[in-house]
Amino acid sequence: MEQLFPDAAAACTRLPVIWRTLLPADSASCRLSSAMVSWIISRLVVLVFGTLYPAYSSYKAVKSKDVKEYVKWMMYWIIFALFTAVEVFTDMFLCWIPFYYELKIAFVVWLLSPYTKGSSVLYRKFVHPTLSSKEKDIDEYICQAKDKSYDTLVHFGRKGLNVAATAAVIAATKSQGVLSDRLRSFSMQDLSSYESDTVNTGPGTTTQPAAAQHRTRTMMRSKSESCNKASS
Repeated sequence: MEQLFPDAAAACTRLPVIWRTLLPADSASCRLSSAMVSWIISRLVVLVFGTLYPAYSSYKAVKSKDVKEYVKWMMYWIIFALFTAVEVFTDMFLCWIPFYYELKIAFVVWLLSPYTKGSSVLYRKFVHPTLSSKEKDIDEYICQAKDKSYDTLVHFGRKGLNVAATAAVIAATKSQGVLSDRLRSFSMQDLSSYESDTVNTGPGTTTQPAAAQHRTRTMMRSKSESCNKASS
């Protein structure tokens, strides 16, 4: 087998984990084991006949408003919900039992069969008496769970608001600290030099370049000399 399929062992490593666990430990090829085939068939049966078909039948019962069909499919869905919850644990711990998946297929068929009426039998003999005797306790547990969940939600909501308010206060404090640090960066010398510049260049004062002042003085001297010559 290994000579015919040299890459089979490497290909097996690429299979999903659950398929690899279902393959025999000494398998050198990717041939479908009987356990894998049983698992695939059981999943298809549960999906098609255990979920989709009852869902469509429940739709027909709601549409026709037949009370008898209501009761029938409500009993089935209660049993199927318990079956799904138990299936999670049995698939992990009991899947090594021979014909385990075949038993699951037979159980689903037994629940749906109009001749055996398995869901009705299980509900009337076991589920209904058990729930009736424990109904008050279950209701109390549900009420306590609702109250605790509400209190927990309020508690965490308050904590979240407190955290958000604290973060906002810290951010505001940090921003004020940065602003004050920037204001302090202006030294007294910078402020005094700024004040002196504003006084010297204030309104009503004009500054002239040195060359313009020298030219003005020369013109005034020439005018005064000409006036003195004319008077003499």
